[in-house]
Amino acid sequence: MKSQARVVVIGGGVVGVSVLYHLTKRGWTDVMLVERSELTSGSTWHAAGGMHTINGDPNMSHLQAYTVKLYEELERESGQSCGVHRVGCLYLAGTEARAEYFKTELAKAHYLGIGLHEVSMDEVKKINPLVDTSKFTKAMFDPADGHVDPSSVTHAYAKAAKNKGATISLRNPVIELKQKPNGHWLVVTKEGTIEAEYVVNAGGLWAREVGRLAGIDLPILPMEHEYIVTNAIPEVEALDHEIPMTIDFEGESYLRQEQKGLLIGTYEHDCRHWALKGTPQDFGHELLQEDVDRIWSALEFAMTRYPCLEKGGIKRTINGPMVFAPDGNPLVGPVPGLTNYFTACGVMAGFSQGGGVGMVVANWIIDGEPGMDVFAMDVARFGPHNNRAFTIEKTTENYRRRFTMTFPNEELPAARPLKTSPIYPHLKSEGALFGASFGWEYPLWFAPKGTEAKEEPTYRRSNAFNHVATEVKNVRENVGIWETSSYGKIEVSGADAATFLDRMVSNKLPALGRTVLCPMLSPNGQIFGDLTVTRTAEDTFLMIGSGSAETYYTRWLNANAKGERVAIRNVTTSYSGLSLTGPKARAVLQQLTETDLSHAAFPFLAARQIHVGLADALVIRASFTGELGYEIYVAPHNLIHVFERLQAAGTEHGLKLFGVRALHSMRMEKGYGSWGRDFTADYNAAEADWGRFVKFDKGDFIGRAAAEKQFKAPLTRKISLLEIASNELDIMGAEPIFADGKAVARVTSGYFGHSVGKQLALAYLPVAGDRFEIEVLGKRVAASRLKEAPFDPSSSRLRS
Repeated sequence: MKSQARVVVIGGGVVGVSVLYHLTKRGWTDVMLVERSELTSGSTWHAAGGMHTINGDPNMSHLQAYTVKLYEELERESGQSCGVHRVGCLYLAGTEARAEYFKTELAKAHYLGIGLHEVSMDEVKKINPLVDTSKFTKAMFDPADGHVDPSSVTHAYAKAAKNKGATISLRNPVIELKQKPNGHWLVVTKEGTIEAEYVVNAGGLWAREVGRLAGIDLPILPMEHEYIVTNAIPEVEALDHEIPMTIDFEGESYLRQEQKGLLIGTYEHDCRHWALKGTPQDFGHELLQEDVDRIWSALEFAMTRYPCLEKGGIKRTINGPMVFAPDGNPLVGPVPGLTNYFTACGVMAGFSQGGGVGMVVANWIIDGEPGMDVFAMDVARFGPHNNRAFTIEKTTENYRRRFTMTFPNEELPAARPLKTSPIYPHLKSEGALFGASFGWEYPLWFAPKGTEAKEEPTYRRSNAFNHVATEVKNVRENVGIWETSSYGKIEVSGADAATFLDRMVSNKLPALGRTVLCPMLSPNGQIFGDLTVTRTAEDTFLMIGSGSAETYYTRWLNANAKGERVAIRNVTTSYSGLSLTGPKARAVLQQLTETDLSHAAFPFLAARQIHVGLADALVIRASFTGELGYEIYVAPHNLIHVFERLQAAGTEHGLKLFGVRALHSMRMEKGYGSWGRDFTADYNAAEADWGRFVKFDKGDFIGRAAAEKQFKAPLTRKISLLEIASNELDIMGAEPIFADGKAVARVTSGYFGHSVGKQLALAYLPVAGDRFEIEVLGKRVAASRLKEAPFDPSSSRLRS
């Protein structure tokens, strides 16, 4: 056995061999895979093998499309069949709500360039004669989808990788992981020790155990998943073609042909976790105890959709464990707190996502970045609150909802509330309807007294619309409070703090007592982060950004601290916050402090440590609403005091609470983009119109060389604000945008601008042309590029 490899991949399921293959595809041949038993052990061998493209996240759809297309190339390279049955996938809807979901997916297909299209019930009868079409109202079909043979795919990846120089060691469990001072890993196996620059945990069912060898506890858990295969069925035997994969969303089941019978599986509500304390080391090619009673109600329902099922009887039952993360997406990327340790696990749809995951991990290792926005599956999207108890509750919810539609305005209830600020009970008593992000509860909107704080899930305009409009109106005319405790906050301090941060961000650092917007770029000039940086002392800076990205940001900062005398601390829970904003904000705050808040004394983007009421507070003059505003940060034990004093002082000025929906409406009226929606790794700083935040006269910084080229090159697309010629259909995000009938972009975010009475959206549009169309719920509506923000384009209110 080799004693050295540049990369060691641990785990020989479909994901592990995909990572190995993609590393060799990029030219890294000194790579090795170590498998405790045989290839396909664990979940891979008993998978149903379905492959499909659609996913709620457009980038996940892109990676799934890549995976589905890869199999032909893999067969050519390996010389081995993948057992591809490209019979397509038929999606069936029986409710109006699901039909509207289909409209959004069909629209996205235009931009993604996939073959998903609507089919009539007459066409359904031809494609799959086993369907009782009277039970359905809408259908769509993707001819590229289908199913594969799990074992053949896994061995094809492995053979193609070995053909390029990779090494595979089987029946060789990893028993210890130790890291050397230089960052290399000693992978101690049954057959010896391998020194590797990088380790990839693709352990599948054993990913938790592999993680614990490095001192981490990954938020993934195995769950039992059961499907049946029937005996031969006369209607199937009579077919002159193989039926497509068929998904019945209301029945929460998937079905495909298996020789002359059928294979059908379901995501039952009576679900079961397995091996909560750890996957047994001697488990491999075994199945779990059959429990058909648990899925029988779903099978009975399926018989009403596919009547011939009644004639089949059960030939065999397959009940095997599958690994789930709290949100159902994979765990991919460098693990925070570790050097050169990557994960590629939690991939429960391995034959739809395995190729894309392998490509992303290989890119990340070789290039230092994944090559696209993959935050939806980045391991850093989770934090310390994602412990086992949290993971149990969320994986239960996610499994049960695998085929249950989640509406764009819907908030899921499991594992909530978890993280709440001291004023959470006050906000709740004021009628707040809460959302959750990174475990934090935050208000979406406030129900007026006498109105229930409840919102009906919908793809259309909800009952919250008028309440949000009222909140916006009050902020624009008077003053409002929005809680910012959930914002991510990172303190960077030390003798080399300024030197370090200057290298990390593209803007010039602020002077003492000032705040600036400081983007972070990837080495290839793509957008990495969007934060404000406040200098609170000569050697101390406070970075504030999206709460969902706090682990993502701290991982990046720590990974790039190369010997500097700098301390990086996540201080999110040390600062509770409120945003006081609106034309009367100064008048309210001035009543609570002796500090002169006049524009001359406390200008835009000033930051001061002052007294607010009886509390010490860091006050930053900034606002995401486009109005005069102040962000007020205090110790959590002072938040109630400051909140109550502000409410009392604001009574005569019309102060009211507002939520994130109103915030988004107002930021959209100003054309402000937000990280994770409009600013992601899919775009670079030039396309994002960040010229004023990228200073090439300040010295070197990460991504500088790439950014210089991007700013000098002719732009082909740029972020733009669109006005949509319809005030009835609200924009949800990811809708395709057309020019001359061709899909040229997609919406990154969109909201109704209540102050201006316009439907607005942000998108990266071609630089030429101002007239477009957007497809919303199956309708194409006119849209025009705006030359300036429709609300206060000069920003005189913000700087007043």
